[in-house]
Amino acid sequence: MTMIAHPAPANISATAGEASAIESGIPWYIWAVAFASTSVLVGVVWDISWHRTIGRDTFWTPAHLAIYLGGTVAGLSCGWLVLRTTFAGSDQDKAGGVTFWGFRGPLGAWVCIWGSIAMIASGPFDDWWHNAYGLDVEILSPPHTVLAAGILTIQIGAMLMVLARQNNAGFGDRTLQMLFVYSGGILLLMLATLATEYVTFPNDQHGPQFFIVSALLFPFILVGISRSSLLRWGATAAAAFYMGVTLVMIWILQLFPAQPMLAPILRQVTSMVPPAFPILLVVPALVIDFMMHRVPTDVGRWRRWMTAVGSGMAAILMLGIVQWYFAEFLLSEGARNFVFAADQWDYNTPPGSWQHEFWGDPMTAGLAGWTGLIAAASATAGLLWGNWMSRVRR
Repeated sequence: MTMIAHPAPANISATAGEASAIESGIPWYIWAVAFASTSVLVGVVWDISWHRTIGRDTFWTPAHLAIYLGGTVAGLSCGWLVLRTTFAGSDQDKAGGVTFWGFRGPLGAWVCIWGSIAMIASGPFDDWWHNAYGLDVEILSPPHTVLAAGILTIQIGAMLMVLARQNNAGFGDRTLQMLFVYSGGILLLMLATLATEYVTFPNDQHGPQFFIVSALLFPFILVGISRSSLLRWGATAAAAFYMGVTLVMIWILQLFPAQPMLAPILRQVTSMVPPAFPILLVVPALVIDFMMHRVPTDVGRWRRWMTAVGSGMAAILMLGIVQWYFAEFLLSEGARNFVFAADQWDYNTPPGSWQHEFWGDPMTAGLAGWTGLIAAASATAGLLWGNWMSRVRR
């Protein structure tokens, strides 16, 4: 299997089809993949809440339907785009696409199609797994790993589709710029959800596990978005979308009454258990945007790399400071309310003093040093990724 990128003519920044679409507004399939990525993430957060509140009852839960609706919409809309480009596209449309098995389409559409196939394939696998082995004890069981790979692929594909149009439209289309950082925020939410067992519970947020995993994931994404977004505060906007969507899910889920349906029931639960309060990623994102955009576009490569390294280390330092004290608040009685939704646990988790304590080993100076190095490496990789994204046009 070979994939070939067809170079667009050097004297145009977008194909004729792209140019006409940009002039007439954002095409429907861009909105379709944005809807699909949102539906998938809403379904994932809802499904985790469903398992924590009600338990496993049937494959056909509303949360599962939201997940697979998103995967289906992404696959069908991008499949249509590939068929249209292949059989009815202009020469310019075809030249601006990517070839796979004789079919042509935008790179992001192909990525979404592959993600959709992985997601749909994981459905029967997940149903069989639960019927054979019962409940998962971890988020990333084998079928969930396949599903997560498909979901991440769709998120990245959605980003690439919006990114190509943003780069072709330039600074003239604010909506495309906001759609790109929104898709980046959804990707952040997906990664934070996958890392729930390591970073999202406030009980973990004084230990080395939280800082190391955060240093590995977040500088990479935030620096990449800051570098490739045409908004000055692109990473900050993406982090705000991540926090905003999570907060909306927290506040909506608590409104729905629910009760456990699967033994053992070890605590009283009367409404849907919401996700943990989001990590304060707006703070490190602000640091990264400020430092990255202080560097002129015409500076040498060495200074740009050093800026990325410095921004990654400064971002994880600021995250550590603000999250350290905020985690203490989330474990206090003052956070046990509707707004912060703290101290809400799974129905099959026995109550205990552990709920209001920090878990794991304490942070040490040596581990802090390693965390800074990991953040520097993550930010450097993020700069490479952002440089590549800033050149995506198909």
